[in-house]
Amino acid sequence: METKKIELLETYLSLYIDHFKVLESLKNPDDSDIVVLDVRNAPKQVKGDQIKGALPIAAKDLADHLDELDHDKTYVVYDWTGGTTLGKTALLMLLSHEFKAFELAGALEGWKGMKLPLEPAK
Repeated sequence: METKKIELLETYLSLYIDHFKVLESLKNPDDSDIVVLDVRNAPKQVKGDQIKGALPIAAKDLADHLDELDHDKTYVVYDWTGGTTLGKTALLMLLSHEFKAFELAGALEGWKGMKLPLEPAK
């Protein structure tokens, strides 16, 4: 039984990427294989800010933009908080279409809590 729990937790954790790996990619965005996607379903006025360098594609619109994404890149999606489902929905869509993708651990809430780089929402 413990083995099944361990396997489940390993699978669960493999869906996430930590802030520090994403932050490292922001240092040289032109050389990075990581693309951060802001998948919140809200207009920029409601969002207020976003992770610096993030590409805003709402989860509800992601299917319409898959052909614009590069299969050689790694996509990191984030939502407002880790408890919401938009990030997970976007992650499922990307993985289902054979993109390499992760959800940002802690979501935007965690990023802000660590006082990491933000910019006005686009």
